[in-house]
Amino acid sequence: MLRGLDISDMLIIDRLELGFQPGLNVLTGETGAGKSILLDSLGFVLGWRGRADLVRKGAAQGEVTAWFDLPEGHPAHHVLQEAGLPRGDELILRRINGADGRKTAWVNDRRCSGEVLRALSDTLVELHGQHDDRGLLNPRGHRAILDNFAGNEAARKKVRAAWSTLREAKKAAAAALAAQAAIKEEEEYLRHAVAELEALDPVAGEEAALDTKRRQMQGAEKIRADVVNAYEILGQGGAETSLGDALRWLDGVADKAEGALERPLAAISRALVELDEALGGVADAIDSMSFDPLELEDTEERLFAIRAMARKHDMAPDDLAGFAGTLREKLDALDAGEAQQAALEQAVVAAQDAYDAAAEALRKGRARAAAKLDKAVSAELTPLKMERAVFATRMEPDEPGPDGIDAVSFTVATNPGAPSGPLGKIASGGELSRFLLALKVCLTQGQPGLTLIFDEIDRGVGGATADAVGRRLSALAEGGQVLVVTHSPQVAALGAHHWRVSKAVSKGVTTSTVAPLAPPERVDEVARMLSGDQVTDAARAAAEALLAG
Repeated sequence: MLRGLDISDMLIIDRLELGFQPGLNVLTGETGAGKSILLDSLGFVLGWRGRADLVRKGAAQGEVTAWFDLPEGHPAHHVLQEAGLPRGDELILRRINGADGRKTAWVNDRRCSGEVLRALSDTLVELHGQHDDRGLLNPRGHRAILDNFAGNEAARKKVRAAWSTLREAKKAAAAALAAQAAIKEEEEYLRHAVAELEALDPVAGEEAALDTKRRQMQGAEKIRADVVNAYEILGQGGAETSLGDALRWLDGVADKAEGALERPLAAISRALVELDEALGGVADAIDSMSFDPLELEDTEERLFAIRAMARKHDMAPDDLAGFAGTLREKLDALDAGEAQQAALEQAVVAAQDAYDAAAEALRKGRARAAAKLDKAVSAELTPLKMERAVFATRMEPDEPGPDGIDAVSFTVATNPGAPSGPLGKIASGGELSRFLLALKVCLTQGQPGLTLIFDEIDRGVGGATADAVGRRLSALAEGGQVLVVTHSPQVAALGAHHWRVSKAVSKGVTTSTVAPLAPPERVDEVARMLSGDQVTDAARAAAEALLAG
């Protein structure tokens, strides 16, 4: 419930502090006195998007503070918790608009964004007038309004989830089909390439190993003859035989040489050992250089085949094995494509069935709620002197989507037998006001703690009809809070609390003020509303009669 509004330097308001009460609060005043400025200022502190030039001329900044009672369980507590803002039994909103257009907001003395303000405002205030900004005159919003009235949130979530699943299933099936088509176009190439690669069966690192082996065999072919010759010179009949003969000759005469041959004999013995080791190494080398000429031919053929395949596919030889795997996967996908596509299409069918069931359940819920809303609005029209008018919630098939399969619109017929049509086109100004009031009453039931603001909802009506509108507003305010900006004396007289908005010019500066009215002042204000600038005794008497009920 709105308890107070403090405005500084906004448009033609210099400084203004208002305290509101439960029940029906009425604001009256001459046209242009500044009543709309109060609503602009309240909308500003609530984060609503409105006019940009709000700062009073010559001021550095404009500021608005609003404070609300916030009982336990009020939905605003959830918004505060989600935003990480302090909570209590009072909510204070403050917002500043600099002359340069920059805006800064606080909630309970903590900085916050305009989005948080707007989220809070949805739980705090409902503004309504002939130019309704909440969607009552816009058929695009009627489906959501009906769902809110019906409490269809769970059903709507189920439909949206089913729609998302259906959309993803269709997307997957379409993507798979496109992929199959693309692979199908290259099927001949794939099968030929896979056959070639699988026949070759290249292995990563194989090309380098084959190249090394080839060079080794080519080199061995050139040097093996020299190595064999060296082995023959060093072995039997060569150096080994000569050293053995020399050792025997010297050994045979060593005892007669008085020790002179001991060192030469030892050296020759060591040389024979080293020579034997050398012969073994050369023999091993000869063995390693021995190869079958056909092996060299096979190695070169394999090496050249791998390199040719790499050039054909424009890649490194080591990448051939992975490339073969990729092509095989594509071919396997093509071969398995029909079964996979059938499974995906079945998933689409299942998702479609789930969506249809959820959408149909939501449609039935909407139909029940539409009948209930029509009956409730009709009941509200009777005390508003429109008992012959017909309000109907029209439901028609719509393109399936995340919000279901229904198009919803509110239609009216002002008299039985008259053609029905859209709410904003069929009803006249006064009739429209009463239709909207009746609809608003039905839609706001069950929203505790909500402050309802009606901006000239009684425009275009007078006499007994205006009195009926005022009495419905007064009944609506019981146990809650309603603020009404009105030009109707009948409505003003029914207010539990009355403020007058007036405008004055001092030293060339225009300012707007709002003053609470005591009972005698209310008589004068209602009399002014009845008779105009000249307030007569008869007007005062009529005002007293209205105020007396």
